[in-house]
Amino acid sequence: MSATETHAFQAEVSRVLHLVVNSLYSNKEIFLRELVSNASDAIDRLRLSALEDDNLLDDDAEFAIQIWAEPEARLLHIADNGSGMSHDQLIASLGTIAHSGTLQFLEGLKEKKADDASLIGQFGVGFYSAFLVADMVTVTSRAAGSDEAWVWTSDAQESYTLEPGERDGRGTTITLHLAEEQMEYTSFWSLRALIAKYSDYVRHPIMLGDMRPAPEEPKDEDDESEEDAEPKEPVLTLQFEQVNKGSALWQRPRDEVTDEEYVEFYKHVSNDFEDPLCWNHFKIEGTQLFTGLLYVPKRPPFDLYHREAKRGVSLFVNRVFILDDAEELVPAWLRFVKGVIDSDDLPLNVSREMLQDGAITRSIRKQVIKKTLDRLKTFAGDDAEAYNAFWTGFGPVIKEGLYLDKDQAKRIGKLLRYRSSGVDGLTSLDEYIERMPEGQEDIYYVIGESEAAVAASPHLESLKSRGWEVLYMTDPVDEWAVDGLGDYDDKKLVSATKADLDLGEEEDEDTKKEREEAKDSLEGLLGHMGTVLDSNVSEVRVSNRLTDSPVCLVVPEGGQNAYLERLLRNHDNSIPKSKRILEVNPTHPLINAIRDAHGAEPESAQVKEWVEILYDQALLLEGSPVEDPARLARRMTTLLQKAMTTT
Repeated sequence: MSATETHAFQAEVSRVLHLVVNSLYSNKEIFLRELVSNASDAIDRLRLSALEDDNLLDDDAEFAIQIWAEPEARLLHIADNGSGMSHDQLIASLGTIAHSGTLQFLEGLKEKKADDASLIGQFGVGFYSAFLVADMVTVTSRAAGSDEAWVWTSDAQESYTLEPGERDGRGTTITLHLAEEQMEYTSFWSLRALIAKYSDYVRHPIMLGDMRPAPEEPKDEDDESEEDAEPKEPVLTLQFEQVNKGSALWQRPRDEVTDEEYVEFYKHVSNDFEDPLCWNHFKIEGTQLFTGLLYVPKRPPFDLYHREAKRGVSLFVNRVFILDDAEELVPAWLRFVKGVIDSDDLPLNVSREMLQDGAITRSIRKQVIKKTLDRLKTFAGDDAEAYNAFWTGFGPVIKEGLYLDKDQAKRIGKLLRYRSSGVDGLTSLDEYIERMPEGQEDIYYVIGESEAAVAASPHLESLKSRGWEVLYMTDPVDEWAVDGLGDYDDKKLVSATKADLDLGEEEDEDTKKEREEAKDSLEGLLGHMGTVLDSNVSEVRVSNRLTDSPVCLVVPEGGQNAYLERLLRNHDNSIPKSKRILEVNPTHPLINAIRDAHGAEPESAQVKEWVEILYDQALLLEGSPVEDPARLARRMTTLLQKAMTTT
């Protein structure tokens, strides 16, 4: 067959091609990734076919992908020495949109039960991304084992031509006739940057060509005529150099990778000048096959608390870069993790620019979470001091997972660290439980703005008097985190500021009688306090948690912690203030003195003022602002003056 053949694209194919070129890809530079991937697939197809017929190699077993440009002619060439295509294969593969030779080849392999293929092209549309930057594309291909070459040409309109051609050796050369505004893709350095970004770890050498002066021939020292000769214009020749790494570190066995290599790769992918805290290199085999290399940094990045910041895990499919922000695989509460995931069978959308939600994606995400949390748990046991330093910077973010991903609560619970009333420094929940004395059934905590504020909280008095430890929670996320954690090791987490605090002890008859008598004696005062503070509190009652302080405010069932309420109101002042319960210490001398004063003069303005001062004091003790600080200051001054005049 010698004449040029003109073929119309199959019915509706031209319309589909228009969509591919104009709508499918969001980024024009993707074209180079797609064409390099196709070239790599062609080499892999030949490599696997040659296992059955080594004559296909024809003394050319050095596989490579060559890329070079001709700027003056606005041409870009991508060539491979892979399987190539015959006349009929060119029609089938390039004349039909979404006819994937790779997919067909894989299906054939499945029938032969050959599972070692590593091919990325699945949709049969990657080739057409060439038209993102080219007005016309020419494909010259010679099938392995054939002496015939064919040239396919199209401008992505209604038809394409096919004619005999010439090519030295098997394989395919794709020539892009670049549009005038796409001249950047003839630059050696631009092409090198794109290869480094998308195809750095393709297993086959990618040889990038450039016109450079030919190496000078050695001079003859005895030839004096050469010294007098005029300098010659350098002769430029097309020279190639390998520009991809080729070997993906994460694909190597762990015992063959040194710590220095792991650290160097971390700095490469993270742009962090410090070594990582730890890493986890793993391979998952089963219903899906993927490899991961995940790093945890030592210090939090500047954008750690920007939830919209990009994740640091890059996604590869068979070593070909797909995404640098694989948020479907890495939850927001692990957004500080860096590294790579390389999957053999991850479902992508047709442009390979987005993940498709599916069982495989969810399974990989679970493994990413599990491997990261398990590695942190191991590291915490190996180096508690370094882990505690890490937790100080990253703990609030990890605790988001307790609320956002409750299925992981048990694993995250093992990582939690808090300061407490029992020990210096940070403690884990397991260590807390080990220190629990006999009779203590629950884990107690208090939430506040700072360690100093919660340590001095009156809510802890009864707990401390029993020798029961209290965890200090000072991160804004703690309220939600505790709710997400629920129980830990079959022990409830109980807030010391909740109104229904149950200390789990039966009072003896004498103590119970004494408390009832005190409550009865305060009945009138409690009613009066409730009237005075009606707009501020929901109830005034006797406390069983106070031993030293006269009063405190506690959170009713379903209410919000005072610290959390302040944070929310700072963002939205329209949020109404909640009424808490004022608890009164029936054994405190000040309370008894006010009780006596109220009994002597029930409508005393002085008693009313004292009640309001007690309420302001309770606000200050929980860290909340008083409504009128100047008024409180005047009252305190008056009290001090009276105290001075009576001494």
